Amino acid sequence: MRGSAVVLIVAAAALLFGCGPTKRDEEVLKQDLFALRRGIDNYTMDKDKAPQSLDDLVHAGYLRAIPVDPITRKADWVPVQDDVLKSVNQMSTGIADVHSASDKTARDGTTYSSW
Repeated sequence: MRGSAVVLIVAAAALLFGCGPTKRDEEVLKQDLFALRRGIDNYTMDKDKAPQSLDDLVHAGYLRAIPVDPITRKADWVPVQDDVLKSVNQMSTGIADVHSASDKTARDGTTYSSW
């Protein structure tokens, strides 16, 4: 009887807290990061200036919307500012990269924020 009680408690905890990010969540995160980074690069090359916010990508038509991070379940991406120019014609710097805001560890042992 004690063994079944422990199993029920573990099952209830799994339902309450979830089992963490799945392989599918990680695949979606990779796709979202690719799309955001492609949008940043295309915006920078087309406009000769880097975006100052991720919303600039939406307003300029490079993204339909800022995606929700599948790990944090929020659109809380961490933009990386850089002062390096990507082209000869680029006149101003801004966002050069983006990362997940999650501090959780991925299935491969790295943190999602390092992707």
